[in-house]
This record gives sequence, structure tokens and C-alpha cells, in this order.
Amino acid sequence: MRNRNSSAVWTKSILLCICLLLFIFPFLMLLVNSFKENKAITSSPLSLPDHLNFSNYINAFDKMDYVSAFTNSITITVLSVLIISLLAAMTAHYFVRNQTKFNQYTFFLMVAAMIIPFQAIMIPLVKIYGSIGFLNSKWALIYMYIGFGSPLAVFIYHGFVKSIPAELEEAALIDGCTRTQTFFRIVFPVLAPTTVTIAILNVLWIWNDFLLPSLVLIAPSERTLPLSTFYFFGTYSVDYGPLMAGLMLTILPVLIVYLFAQKYIIQGVMQGSIK
Repeated sequence: MRNRNSSAVWTKSILLCICLLLFIFPFLMLLVNSFKENKAITSSPLSLPDHLNFSNYINAFDKMDYVSAFTNSITITVLSVLIISLLAAMTAHYFVRNQTKFNQYTFFLMVAAMIIPFQAIMIPLVKIYGSIGFLNSKWALIYMYIGFGSPLAVFIYHGFVKSIPAELEEAALIDGCTRTQTFFRIVFPVLAPTTVTIAILNVLWIWNDFLLPSLVLIAPSERTLPLSTFYFFGTYSVDYGPLMAGLMLTILPVLIVYLFAQKYIIQGVMQGSIK
């Protein structure tokens, strides 16, 4: 029996290692080739570089206007995530503590909105907001991200708020807190693990999003990192070295965030499924 269990463990380990190599292989090839010259990439893409050539990164950093694109991405992502987290938590708390028919229908409508694909409404969206001059602005994009990201956040918060005893809030009200103070001093701190999970999921989504920014942001100075990478690819579609370096510069920030926050994502998703 022990030998059988040991064989099963070894088999699972080998299969997991194979899957890991399959998933990480494209990223390793991208990293390795980003330090090569174009001739070395085309002649032997699987070989290691003879020396680390950082000129590709310098070229990509300059031509992509990386600082401007990075600043735009940071501004859009941080403001969108902060507003989504705060407003969704307040909305979910209101829905849970005020069980009226209107609130129930509104909550169901917000949940139903999650199944509507963005591709079905993107053309009317751009046409309407373009006619009123609301495009080509980071603030317009943040406004849209709040609308598209709030339903899922409200849905996740809703399950966690129901698990918070109402007696905690009643005790705070008796002690003299207002409802606003009760929410920010009692409820919102308890929701901190959920807030972290929602923030991470939204950061990964908003930072990597290409379709919505490509429809809203037109001026080069307003481009996010995915947009800058796309236009950089159009210019250097044959020069693979700077292109791969540009892709690495785009991937690296969100990869670092994910590596540090992956345990919170897994914990939040598992807790949400239990709720």
C-alpha cells in the first residue's frame, strides 16, 4: 500500500512539473530572446544569449514612452480599484442590511449585468460617449471601469457582509457611532481580506486590459502600457529584440504584483465559494 501511494505521489509530481514547464516555457523564451540581437533570435531562438544585451530594453523604454504609459496605467488602475472597492462595499452593505424588494431587484440586476459580454455593447458605448465628447480621457476610462467592475465586486462583498453579525453594528450605534462611522470603523475593516482579493483581481484585469482603452484613448500621451506595446509592435514587427524587451517591460509590473499577492487571490476565491 505504501509503495502504491508513493508511486501515485511521484506520478502526480512528474505531471505537475511537466505542466509547469509547458506554461513557463513561452515566458522563458521571451525573457531569453529579449537579450539577443535580431540575427541571433531568428537563427537560434532556443539557445541562450552569448552576453546580456540591454540595448533592446533601452530602445524599447525610449520608443514606447514607457514612463508616460506606466504613469497612465498606474493612475487608471489605482483610482479605478480604490473607487470600485469602496463603492461596492458600501452598496453590498446597504443591500444586505436593507432587505426591500427594490434592493433585491437592483442586486439581481447588477448580478445579471455580469453575463452581458462587453463586445455586445462596445460599439453603442463608444458611439454615445463619442457624440458627447467624453472619449480620449483617462477619467472617462476610469468611469467606465467603475461601471463594468462594480457588479462582480458587489456580488463578492454581498456574500461576506451577510456573515458579519448585525449585533456588532447595533452595539456601535448604541455607543454613539453614526451609520457612516459604523461602516468605516466596524464593517469595512472586517472586510479587509475580501477587499484585498477584489483589489488584486481588478488590478490584474484593468492593468492588462487592451480592448476598452483602445476604444477610449486616442492620443499617444494618454496610452496605457498595453496600448503602447501594441503600437510599438506595429513599428518593430520585424525587429524582434526590442519587441520582446517591450513585452517584458509590460509584463513585469503585473507579474511582480501577482507573485506577491497570489496567496490572497486563492484564499479569497475559496472563501467566496464557501460563502
